[in-house]
Amino acid sequence: TTAALVHPLISFAAFAFLSFAALRELSSISKNARIEDRSVIFWAYLAIPVQYLFAYMGWFAPFVVFIPVFMFTWIPFLLVLKGHTQDIARSMSVIPTHLMLTVFSISHLAYLLSLPELPHFNAGGRGLLLFVVFLTEMNDVFQFTWGKLLGKTRLFPKTSPNKTLEGFILGVLTTLIFGIVLRFLTPFSYSQTLIVSGMIGITGFLGDLTLSAIKRKIGIKDYGLALPGHGGVLDRIDSLLFSAPIFYYLVVYLIFIYE
Repeated sequence: TTAALVHPLISFAAFAFLSFAALRELSSISKNARIEDRSVIFWAYLAIPVQYLFAYMGWFAPFVVFIPVFMFTWIPFLLVLKGHTQDIARSMSVIPTHLMLTVFSISHLAYLLSLPELPHFNAGGRGLLLFVVFLTEMNDVFQFTWGKLLGKTRLFPKTSPNKTLEGFILGVLTTLIFGIVLRFLTPFSYSQTLIVSGMIGITGFLGDLTLSAIKRKIGIKDYGLALPGHGGVLDRIDSLLFSAPIFYYLVVYLIFIYE
């Protein structure tokens, strides 16, 4: 978010590096990775600058189909060319999923900076970016805080024991309040702000839960050591992996289609 206040190009480079670090963490903790997959994973890294170039240029059509369509078919084709079929189905599903989570999802934050300007809305894409990042992080903080203070009903004890019904509900309600306070960063009406803020709270929770499930399956506490005392990059942005694309398409619908 700091980069967004300096220069757009710096922001795109920063998000691209964030995707690179997240993809690296997710790829490195995958157990039973095949030696044959290494060169294919290299192609996944090459997809990062291409995806962010599309975002920087504001080319929506290639941006939205490059990873979900082209890379989704290109990666399995490369794996088949290797000629090693043992566990190939796993690689065909895991590598594209890693790309979707760490590159496609996060790149929607960068694309907010390429949205067309709107009359009577000075904050622009920077304001929208600050809005979604701040609300997602605050949602994390308050769901954890309320869960510690008042949480009694565990929602997913086998996947994420610390998540409670009380923490989830009160966290989303707190996010709604912050959304109204920060409405000046968006072109939304009050009712639209409540809808968008609620979706940020819910999808942020789902992103955190999903990445927690992956960690529990693998048997690790953190995704990495990039941030001493706070785990890896993915541990800090797990909620954004779900909230970012949902927020982006809500913005497109509410501002450019619904209106």
